[in-house]
Amino acid sequence: MQDTESHLALPAPRGLRLARERLLLPLALMLLVVSLSAAISLGAVPVETRTVWGVVANKLWPGLVEQTWSAGREAIVWEIRAPRALLAVMVGAGLALVGASLQSVTRNPLADPHLLGISSGGAFGAILALLHTGLFLGTLTVPLFAFVGALGATGIVLAVSRFTRSTSADRLVLAGVAVSFIVMAGANVLIFLGDPKAAHTVVFWMLGGLGIAQWAHLGYPLAVLLGAGIWLWLRRAEFNAMTVGDETAATLGIAVARFRLASFVVGALVTGVMVAFSGIIGFVGLMVPHIVRLICGGDYRVVLPASALVGGIFLLWADIVARTVLAPEDLPIGVVTGLVGGLFFIWVLGRRA
Repeated sequence: MQDTESHLALPAPRGLRLARERLLLPLALMLLVVSLSAAISLGAVPVETRTVWGVVANKLWPGLVEQTWSAGREAIVWEIRAPRALLAVMVGAGLALVGASLQSVTRNPLADPHLLGISSGGAFGAILALLHTGLFLGTLTVPLFAFVGALGATGIVLAVSRFTRSTSADRLVLAGVAVSFIVMAGANVLIFLGDPKAAHTVVFWMLGGLGIAQWAHLGYPLAVLLGAGIWLWLRRAEFNAMTVGDETAATLGIAVARFRLASFVVGALVTGVMVAFSGIIGFVGLMVPHIVRLICGGDYRVVLPASALVGGIFLLWADIVARTVLAPEDLPIGVVTGLVGGLFFIWVLGRRA
C-alpha cells in the first residue's frame, strides 16, 4: 500500500500548479454563481433565469427591475428555492472544510465527518432534542444538541482509537465507522422510544435533505461557517505542516496534540450545526478536498477556500438532482451524495492499492 501522505498532496509541475492555483478560485466562484442560478431556476416548476435575478434584484433593491412575473413565481424563487440553495452552499462548504482539515490532522485521505462518526453524533443530538427534550432553548436547541452530539461522538472515536491503539490512518477510520454504527443504533432507540406520530419527522435527519430551509434559520449555519472558516484559514500553515507528519510539525513549534484536538472540536461544531439543518449528508468532506488537491496540489492556502467553493457547488447540483429526478417528489439528498460518494470511495481505495 502506498504511503498515506502521498495522497494528501499530489505533486504537479510547479508552473502548471501555480497556473491552476490562480485560475481555480475565480473559476470556482463563477461556477458557484451559475450553479446558484440553476438551482433556483430548475425544479418541478421551471423559472426563467432572468426572472430569478429580477426577483432577487427587487428584493435587494425594491423597484430596481420592472416586475413582469406572478406572485407565485416570486414566492417560489424567494421563499422556497433561494434559502434552500444558500443552505446547500453553506452545508457543502462547511462539510468540505471539515473534511480537508481532518485529512490534514489525521494524515488520512479517507477522513470525513461522516466516516468518523461526527455526522452520526450530530444526528443523535438533533433527534434527542426533537423527540425527547423539546425545544426548551428555542431555535437554538437543535443546533446546540447536534453540536454536543457531534463533539461526543468525536471524543468517543478518539478514546476508542487510543484504547485499541489504532494509531494508523486506516484503523482510525475503522474506529470511526464502528462508533458511527453504535451512535446510529442509539439514535434508532431514541426514535423507537419517541412519539410515533413525530418519529417520521426524524427521517429527514437520517436521509438528509434541505427542505426545511428558511431565511430565518440561515443565520446560524452562516455564522458558524464564517467563524470556523476564518479560524481554519488563519491556521493554513499548521495544516500544511501536519500533512508532513507530527515530528516535522513539532519541530516547527506546533503543539500537535492541542492543535489536533482544536481541529476536531471545530469540525464537530461545524458538522453538528450543518447536520441540524440538513440531516446526515455523507462523503462531501471526503470527495471535495481530493478533487481540489488533484487540481492544484496540497497547499492549504488554496485547498481550504477552494474546498469551500467546490463543496457548495457539488451540494447545489446534488440538490438539483434530488429535486428533479423524481419530480414533483424530492429524493433525499443523502441518497444522491451517498451514491456518488460510495463510488468515489471505491475509486480512492483502488488508487491506494
